[in-house]
Amino acid sequence: MGGAVNAQPARSLMTIGDVLGLLRPDFPDITISKIRFLESEGLVEPERSPSGYRKFCDADVERLRFVLTAQRDHYLPLRVIRQHLEACDRGENVPPLGAPEPRRPRTLVAADTTAEDPAVRLTRRQLLDGAGIDEALLARLEEYGLVRRAGTHYEGDALNIARAAAALGEYGFEVRHLRAVKAAADRQAGLIEQMVAPQLRRRSRGAHEEAAETAREIAALSVRLHAALVAAGIRESLDR
Repeated sequence: MGGAVNAQPARSLMTIGDVLGLLRPDFPDITISKIRFLESEGLVEPERSPSGYRKFCDADVERLRFVLTAQRDHYLPLRVIRQHLEACDRGENVPPLGAPEPRRPRTLVAADTTAEDPAVRLTRRQLLDGAGIDEALLARLEEYGLVRRAGTHYEGDALNIARAAAALGEYGFEVRHLRAVKAAADRQAGLIEQMVAPQLRRRSRGAHEEAAETAREIAALSVRLHAALVAAGIRESLDR
């Protein structure tokens, strides 16, 4: 009994490579640089060995898993994730991430739980079945550039795009109506790319992860701004 207790701390301390191996099955894009970046942002604080090597415990791994899940499933910027973690550390009763859920068409709720990770790769049949659409609609989405194949497969975000387009179709939207949305999204993506370009040109360790995180934060703010502007425009129209 005593030997097992004394051995527990040694087993619970892991190298950064061990942590990478534990997280990679659920987060295929995770890298050592990403873990180091999250540490530099203060989201995890592993112990250090006398020689300076990082030593992670189970709680550190779960904290990293929480951060990565919040980014992938809720598109939350690190600032918001940090505030959530700090509140938990203080013992505050905080609601789970993503609650309360906004009211949305049921088809969109299903979309949010499946393939938000762009690393997911789908065959044409998987995309058709997953989105609940037919060949004709997928062909139109491809024709207007809303969905593109990456070689012989589709990336995960194609599923969410197809589901959203199908749901909008129930309200009378045709694919041609969505060209303006696609054009606006392309312009916004181009603007974000310009904003993070200086970070990408840096050769420091973690520069790519930092640029990716900045891009995600700007994108989340842009989506929030877009939703607010659309809501304001609709309200003004209905009040006339």
